[in-house]
Amino acid sequence: MFRTDIRTALTDLLLTPGLALDRAADRHFAPDYRQRTDGNWADRREFLDHIAHLRAVVADGSVEVHEELTDGDRYADRHTVTVTKTDGSTVRMEVYLFGEFAPDGRFRRIEETTLLLEGGEGDRDLGSAR
Repeated sequence: MFRTDIRTALTDLLLTPGLALDRAADRHFAPDYRQRTDGNWADRREFLDHIAHLRAVVADGSVEVHEELTDGDRYADRHTVTVTKTDGSTVRMEVYLFGEFAPDGRFRRIEETTLLLEGGEGDRDLGSAR
């Protein structure tokens, strides 16, 4: 059975040039997907607006998963995202994530908290910027 994970989802969403945003999202996120980042909720459309914004400012990057757990339809991980922005600056964020899978193995819900490890003060909201 297919089951997505955060590294694969973020790689498709942000780091795979040429892969259409809607196609990448459909691979990993259920139609009723919603996300809370640092206390702010977004529905699927708002989440895709956020990813579209990131695609415009991120030139390259990587996702390193430090810990990852699944239990039935529950998912949790701690990962670090490192990106090089189009202006040449680097941003590194550590993310603590709890999620729920839809029956088809895509994410239905993610709740996450981000911690800026490297970057400017203006990068602090990169995890939810639109």
